[in-house]
Amino acid sequence: MTENTCIHCGADCGKDPLIYSMQKFCCSGCKQVYQLLNENQLQQYYTFETTPGVRIADPDHSSKYAFLDKVEVRQKLYEFLEGQTARITFYIPSIHCVSCIWLLEHLSRLNSGIIQSSVDFVRKEVTVSFNTSRISLRELVELLVSIHYIPDISLKTLEKKEIHSIDRTLLYKIGVAGFVFGNVMMYSLPEYFNGKPLGDSLGTFLHYISFILAFPLVFYSGSDYIISASKNLRKGIINIDLPIALGILALFFVTCYEVFTSRGPGYSDTLAGFLFFLLIGKWYQSKTYQSLSFDRDYKSYFPVAVTKMENGIPQSTLLEDITVGDLIMLRSKELIPADGILTEGSALIDYSFVTGESVPIKKVPGDFVYAGGIQTSGAITIRVEREVKQSHLTQLWNQNEPKQATFRSLTSLIDSISVYFTITIIIIAVSGFLGWMAKGDFRTAILVLTSVLIVACPCALAMSLPFTLGTAMRILGTKGMYLKNIRVIEKLTKIDTLVFDKTGTLTKPDRNEINFIGEKLTEWEISAVKSLVQQSAHPLSQAIDWHLAVIQPLTTTGFVEMSGKGVFATVEGIAIKLGSAAFVCEGQENSEQPSSCVYISINQNVKGYFKISNQYRPGFSKVIHQLGKRFDMYLLSGDNDAEKEYLLNYFEKDKIFFNQQPQQKMEFIARLRSEGRQVMMTGDGLNDSGAFMQSDVALSIADDIYHFSPAGDAIIEASQFHRLTAFIGFARKSLIIVKVSFGISFLYNIVGLTIALTGHLSPVVAAVLMPASSVTVVAFSTFATRLLARQMIPKN
Repeated sequence: MTENTCIHCGADCGKDPLIYSMQKFCCSGCKQVYQLLNENQLQQYYTFETTPGVRIADPDHSSKYAFLDKVEVRQKLYEFLEGQTARITFYIPSIHCVSCIWLLEHLSRLNSGIIQSSVDFVRKEVTVSFNTSRISLRELVELLVSIHYIPDISLKTLEKKEIHSIDRTLLYKIGVAGFVFGNVMMYSLPEYFNGKPLGDSLGTFLHYISFILAFPLVFYSGSDYIISASKNLRKGIINIDLPIALGILALFFVTCYEVFTSRGPGYSDTLAGFLFFLLIGKWYQSKTYQSLSFDRDYKSYFPVAVTKMENGIPQSTLLEDITVGDLIMLRSKELIPADGILTEGSALIDYSFVTGESVPIKKVPGDFVYAGGIQTSGAITIRVEREVKQSHLTQLWNQNEPKQATFRSLTSLIDSISVYFTITIIIIAVSGFLGWMAKGDFRTAILVLTSVLIVACPCALAMSLPFTLGTAMRILGTKGMYLKNIRVIEKLTKIDTLVFDKTGTLTKPDRNEINFIGEKLTEWEISAVKSLVQQSAHPLSQAIDWHLAVIQPLTTTGFVEMSGKGVFATVEGIAIKLGSAAFVCEGQENSEQPSSCVYISINQNVKGYFKISNQYRPGFSKVIHQLGKRFDMYLLSGDNDAEKEYLLNYFEKDKIFFNQQPQQKMEFIARLRSEGRQVMMTGDGLNDSGAFMQSDVALSIADDIYHFSPAGDAIIEASQFHRLTAFIGFARKSLIIVKVSFGISFLYNIVGLTIALTGHLSPVVAAVLMPASSVTVVAFSTFATRLLARQMIPKN
C-alpha cells in the first residue's frame, strides 16, 4: 500500500485526501465507515486484510429503504418472527474476504438490538436474528448499507425468497467467446492451409477484423479474471486469477503490437481459443459445485422420524412423508420439524437453535409455531401448515457452530499453498520468457510466457478436497450416517479418543425386560405414570412408555423434565415424580440394583421402581472390540453401576464411570481435551448436549423418535450402529484419496510446466488442459471414494 492510498478501500486518495485520526481516505463514505468501526471498537476489521473495504460510489438516499416499514413487505422477508424476535437472511454481493466475515458476525457490537449474525461465505449470505423493538428491519438494512455491505433486496426476493437463483452472465460470456473463436479461426484458416501469410491487403484486413473481435473477447468475456486479479492486487492479495489475467493481457498487447506494426497477425486466434475453452472449464466447475451444494441441501435427509397421529394412534413416520395438514406429536426436548399450529398441549418452546435467544416462549392451542424450535415442557400436538423442508433444518444445523477448531484445516492449508503456488508460477513464466528472449526468439518467448501462466493452475489442487470429502459425505448419508459438513470428516481423521454414553446409545430403548418392584400400583397410578413417560424423550421413559403401550394416559399440568434427573408433573391435582433414586427418593439411592431403575413417587410417597434390564444394540460387542484396538475408549453413564461387570469385558476398569450428571460429562470431555486428546463423544443427544459442545466430534444416535441434537456434528441411524467402525474407517481413509489427488495435481503441473517451458505447448492446448486437470481430479476422487466405500462399508 502506497502512502497516498485509502486505508479503508485502497483507492488513490488524489491530491486532496480526507484526513481522520491521522489516516487518509479517498471519500467521505470510506471515512464514515472507518469512523463508525473505530467508535464501536471494531478496528480488528483492518487486521485480517489490508484495505478490506469497498469504495462507496454513491450514498443512498435516506428514503430508499422506506418500503421496509410496510408490514406486508416485512412479513414476506422474515424467515422467523416470534414476539419481538425476528430472523432474516440477506444476499450481500460485496462479501469478499475474512474481514467481511469477521465484521458481519460482530454486528451486535454496532447495535445492541442485533442478537446474532452468521455468514455463509460461499453463498455470500448473512443471517441475522434481531429484536424488532430495538432495531427495525429498515434500520438493520441501513446499518448494513452504512458499512457498505448492501443487501440485494428485489422483487425476486419477495416472491421466491431466492435471491440469486440463476446467473446467466457466464453463459453470455461463453457465447461471446465462442462467436469470436469461430470467426477468428475462420479468418485464420487461409493462412493455415496456405502455409504462409496472405497478400498484404487481404491479410491486413483479416488481421484487423480479428483484432477488433478480440476487444469484446478480452474486456467482456475475460473481464472477470482481469478485474479479480486487479482488485486483489490493490489489496496486496495474490489469487489464482492473476496468472490467467497476465496471460490474457500478454497475448492481447503482443497482438496489438504485431497488428499495428504490420509484423504479423498476432495471437487473436490463440487468445480466442484460450478464453473459450477456459470459460467452458469454469462453467463446468461451477455446475459441479452447484450439484454438490444441491445434494447437501435436499438429499441428505436426517435419519429421524416424527410421531404422526393417525386416528388418535401415534405412528412413527419418516420425516419426508409428512404433508401439510398432518398432526404430529412432539415430546419434551424434541425439535419442531415444520411450521404449524399448536392444537393440543401447552408449549414452552426454545428457539435458540433458530435465533440464538435462549428464553423459552409460551404457546397455547391455536398459536403458530416455527420449525427449529425445541419443545421443553411435555408432549404437544401440532398441525403442519407448511411443507417440511430439510434444507431449512440443514441450514440451521450448519449455522450452529459452538465449537472452535483445534487444528488447522486442510482448506486453510490449501489456500496458503495456492498463494505460494501462484507466485512460483509467475516467477517460472517470467524466467522462461527471459530465457527465450536471450536466445532472440521473441515469438517462442511469448508462447512460453502465456502457456506457463495458463497450464499451471492450483484449481485441481483446490478441488481435490471438497469433491473427495463431499463425495464421502454423500456416501455416508446413503448408508445411514449424516455429517454436518466436510470439516467433520477432517476432524474424524484426528480422533484418538472415543467416549460413549450407555443408555439409549449402546442400549436399545424399546427392547428391554421391565418389571415393577414395590407397592402394587392402581390403574389410576399406572395411567398417571403413562402420562409422564409419554411426554419424555429419554430412552428409559420411552422404554416404560413402550411397556405400557395399552394404557390410556391422563391429562397433566406443569410437566418439567430435568436433564439427567427425571420428570415431574401434576395429574388431577396429585404430584407425580419419576427418575433416579437421588431425584425421587431425596438422595437415598440404592446402588445395588441389578439394572437401570426408574423410581416413582406419587404425592411424595415413593411407590417403588421399574427395573429395566438393558438390551444392547446388535453388533455392540463387535463394534466395541474393533474400536478398542484403535482408540482410547471411555464409558460415561448416568445410570448406576449394576452392569459394570458385564461392561468390563469391553472397557478398562479405570475408564468406566457411572452416575454421571450432564455437567460431569461435560467437564470430563473438557479435561480430556485439555490433555491434548481429540475426542469423539457418542450419545443420544438428550442429556449429552454439554458434552457434545465440548467434544471435537459429537455423534448422535437416532432411533425411531424425532431425535436431533443441535450441538451434534453427525447423526447415525440406530439401525446402522453395527457399521460405526466401518464409517469411521472410511472417513479416515478418504483423506488418503485427497492426498493422492494432490499428487495427481502436482504431477500434472510438473509435466505441463516442463512441456510449456520447451515452447512446444500452445496457449490453446494449455487452456484445454487446465479444465481437463480439474475433470481428472474430480473423476478420480469421485470414483476412488465410491470404490473405497464398496470395499470398507458392509452392505448390511
